[in-house]
Amino acid sequence: MLSDAFPTNAQQKLTPELLWTIGRVGLEDVSPDGKYALYGVQRYDVPTNKGSRVLYLLEIKTGVTRALTDPDETSSDAEFRPDGKKIGFLRDGKLHEVNVEGPSMIAQVSDLEINGFHYSPDGKSILFAQDVKLDQNTVDRYPDLPKASGRISDGLLYRHWKSWHDYAYSNVFYVGYSNGKFSGAPINIQGNERFDSPLTPDGGMEQITWSPNGKWIIYTCRKLNGTKEAQSTNSDLYAYEIASGKTLNFTQLNPGYDRDPVFSPDGKYLLWNSMARPGYEADRSRLMMLNLETQQTEELSATWTYEMNHPVWSADGKVIYFLSSENFTYQIYEYRLQDKKIRRITDGTHDITNFKLGGNELIATRISMTAPAEVYVVSTVNGAMRQMSFVTENPWKSISKSKVERRTVKTFDGKDMNVWVVLPPDFDPTKKYPAIIYCQGGPQSALSQFFSYRWNLSLMAAQGYVVVAPCRRGMPGSGQAWNDAITGKWGDAMKDYLSATDAIAKEPFVDASRIGAVGASFGGYAVYWLAGNHQKRFKTFIAHCGLFNLESFYGTTEEVWFPHYDFEGAYWQTPVPKMYQTDSPHRYVQNWDTPILVIHNELDFRVPFSEGMQAFQAAQLRGIPSRFLSFPDEGHWMSKPQNSLLWQREFFGWLEKYLKS
Repeated sequence: MLSDAFPTNAQQKLTPELLWTIGRVGLEDVSPDGKYALYGVQRYDVPTNKGSRVLYLLEIKTGVTRALTDPDETSSDAEFRPDGKKIGFLRDGKLHEVNVEGPSMIAQVSDLEINGFHYSPDGKSILFAQDVKLDQNTVDRYPDLPKASGRISDGLLYRHWKSWHDYAYSNVFYVGYSNGKFSGAPINIQGNERFDSPLTPDGGMEQITWSPNGKWIIYTCRKLNGTKEAQSTNSDLYAYEIASGKTLNFTQLNPGYDRDPVFSPDGKYLLWNSMARPGYEADRSRLMMLNLETQQTEELSATWTYEMNHPVWSADGKVIYFLSSENFTYQIYEYRLQDKKIRRITDGTHDITNFKLGGNELIATRISMTAPAEVYVVSTVNGAMRQMSFVTENPWKSISKSKVERRTVKTFDGKDMNVWVVLPPDFDPTKKYPAIIYCQGGPQSALSQFFSYRWNLSLMAAQGYVVVAPCRRGMPGSGQAWNDAITGKWGDAMKDYLSATDAIAKEPFVDASRIGAVGASFGGYAVYWLAGNHQKRFKTFIAHCGLFNLESFYGTTEEVWFPHYDFEGAYWQTPVPKMYQTDSPHRYVQNWDTPILVIHNELDFRVPFSEGMQAFQAAQLRGIPSRFLSFPDEGHWMSKPQNSLLWQREFFGWLEKYLKS
């Protein structure tokens, strides 16, 4: 059992060890009658290097909360049964149920291992996603070589993010359900297709839904395989009719992403998120609506320059609530169908990360750079919030908090750039502090009021650093033009970092001789680029899983659509796209003169391990003080408790050596 004991000393400094004691809250569902909210809490035990996740039931009116599942187990993917009497959830990949009221009796529904599920609206069927082995492995081909370890691949996407292709595909099934058990034989509505639904690796059951009348299943799928799949973002919404077994493609005219279908309460309309440009995985997420009676499709986001994500219908079907990152924080908005007006509901220096309808209110999770996620009730009238969960109160209430400020900095070409500045706890403006320039990944991911258990800006500030987080071009939060501004010219975003560095260096509380730059993924790319172009601005660098050589990256990454769009082509084209010649960090190694810590993970197939190897080898051969930290069992991110603590100790040890000594 994981310990709930925490240090209780008043006003502690946030440390990596304390960060790993904090429960991680995730909203799961709200009961059909709006009486209960369901959330999960993930906790980790560092000595055993393991974690578990417990489900909690919250009575919204009273705030009374109770645990539903065992703290020694991991329970996830939970939702209320349509009658509200039970909650279904996954444990060890198998569907279980627990009572909502009365004793928390847990019963297993099926022995099948599944990836996720949804009850049908009438509660008489369940759809689920399940892996189906459809390709031959080496032993299937050569039964007399059972110990051979070779892999045979005839197309790309033979490995993805951190996993090799396992010869199986996630297909969508449905099956009868009665008295807490599956009834009848499951039906594969994809017919053993070699296509995944939901999309891997980051897709969930939000990509699949029932129609309110239970006659249709809508699922998200990119019906491409191998090399074609590696080159395309063209997913579609497929509608399977239960009665006839026929499948229709609702979005075949759009060449980009279409996903996350949501029906209106009366079943007359279908919403989904869509990206217009093929191959551009960071295109503006539009909100589309299909009138199922007229078959007319309308873009509801046509006059909105920001994203419209995570649509949620009001109970009467007259309002659509959604999330958007206007001005670099994620807030809840409403779209009124009658007059097509958009209104911002919530405001403040925080992010709303998820929300669901709960009667006439919204139940949401909220975070900021100085506060972990908790569950809140949000008024749809004025955005007022009432905190309902207090999972992180201990030890968070006894930790000295950083202060977050918003600044505006002029870029090299005269544009206004939002910059977050995180000040150390007990900040004294009369003192001089070392500073860290935080380079965000993505490259088109938002730098909002996030709370990370890896790249935690409050944790950095708590060690005595002023942390500067520029919302450089390429990030959502300032309109589509700003988001698109780095396509084919990543170097411009690097100049934004230099603009922010020069601005913070002028602050009286910053020691301009002790500034470092850190970042991961595209942020790691930024660190490598800055190392060759900084003109003595920085005293040290740290890069995690960064892109070093754009040509080798193009030749080894798995999702080829990403570099092909962002780099504006392959390195063998004639003429060669400009980015390979001007924006690849390896072309500036002759200018490296500053200590650098290189971190890379061997299971990172997104930014392959060789990128970090090249950077470290270049630093060593150049005689640059450098260190290489690598993890054979981690992908693009750090996931294991002890690995993460090792990562953080090396990270802060390096900064201590070069920015404080």
